[in-house]
Amino acid sequence: MKVLLVSANTLTEPYPVYPLGLDYVAGAIVADHQVQIADMNSIRDYDSLGEIIKQFSPDVIGISLRNIDNTDTTDPRGFIGQYREIVEAIRKHSSAILVLGGSGFTIFPVEYINALNADYGIMGEGERLALLLNAIEKQEDTTAIPGVITRQFCNAISEPWGENVFRDFNENHSHIQFYLQNGGMLNLQTKRGCPFECIYCTYPHMEGRNLRLVNPEEVANTALRLQEAGAKYFFVTDSAFNSDYSHSIAVARAIKKAGVSIPWGAFFVPLKPPEDYFRIMADAGLTHVEFGTESLSDPVLASYRKPFQVQHVFETHQAAIDAGLYVAHYFLLGGPGENPDTLNETLLNIDKLKRSVLLFFCGIRIYPYTALYDIAIKEGQISKGLSILDPVFYRSPSIDADEIVQRVQKQAKERLNWVIGAGGKETAKIITRLYERGHCGPLWEYLIR
Repeated sequence: MKVLLVSANTLTEPYPVYPLGLDYVAGAIVADHQVQIADMNSIRDYDSLGEIIKQFSPDVIGISLRNIDNTDTTDPRGFIGQYREIVEAIRKHSSAILVLGGSGFTIFPVEYINALNADYGIMGEGERLALLLNAIEKQEDTTAIPGVITRQFCNAISEPWGENVFRDFNENHSHIQFYLQNGGMLNLQTKRGCPFECIYCTYPHMEGRNLRLVNPEEVANTALRLQEAGAKYFFVTDSAFNSDYSHSIAVARAIKKAGVSIPWGAFFVPLKPPEDYFRIMADAGLTHVEFGTESLSDPVLASYRKPFQVQHVFETHQAAIDAGLYVAHYFLLGGPGENPDTLNETLLNIDKLKRSVLLFFCGIRIYPYTALYDIAIKEGQISKGLSILDPVFYRSPSIDADEIVQRVQKQAKERLNWVIGAGGKETAKIITRLYERGHCGPLWEYLIR
């Protein structure tokens, strides 16, 4: 069969993100089917998409829905309207079987499959497209495939993909050039799953709680291929790179041994690291550390079910700084347990995080399949029948959301390293100009004070 995989994401704030998931989906089906990828970030308009469809004439079109919205409380924007436009553009040129997937779809499967009038949807990891295509060809029952739903059958449960995964990274794919020319960033995955219990996070629903580790040598070989394709930087997309310390150390050493020389970054939990952990990482090329810190008040961290306390944040921060790394901390303010006292504690403690960038989100997006969703229902902030496809944020009953924003803005003053939300369109414009001048990577290091 001819299969066209479409990445629907066009969000480039703060920077464009390579559609890694489609490489894995392509890897699952390329041996048995003709596969082509259309990335809306690189082709940009629906006429070009239509031309690709007419020339390729696919039997099946899979659409990856990565983002539900921009998760920004200051300027919330949902993307369902954009996705409808993409489907309408597709239907003008093709009556192919339409399959939805991606992280965004997995969180709102019923809403999306009905809103976009698709034939099938795949919850969880998209490699199951191989099973779906096989069932369609043999005219077998597709409802027996875990994670596959239709508009008539929506009772499937997302389960982790139990088979080996293979990334079909092809440096000749035209859409790769868009990312090489706009920041030079490609990405890498070293494991799937998340063992932590943070109340707001969707990773356990999408990938499961058990870690599935990729062989370090395989990770290193892929990193080397990214470099040889022209990447100037790569970012590790794991929920938390250090969720398994021994594996992440093995990966770093394999990357160094393979001769990878481009810088890279990853997302970390601020757990106290082993001795010399960040020096090992830096020696392997790590330059950017992004911590999911969320709060600097122990009662709030406990309420969020974080696996660390404030003192661990300071220790881990200093270890990363001592290793010569760029450091950023993300904060999610206004969640369960937040009150004027805890906010004061966080804002006072922040001054101890020297030489870093601080990114603030004032309010936490509520997603299904999370403990925060259950808390919001129990508190009456949402009801079970309420659609939260458009952005809905949890608001602590103990402190006004506007007060949080005002307090952060007041303390931020003119400090460039205090960023509220994703930085907005102005930040995106600045980053775009820097990319045009030849800079690469996430670039937030230029804000460090």
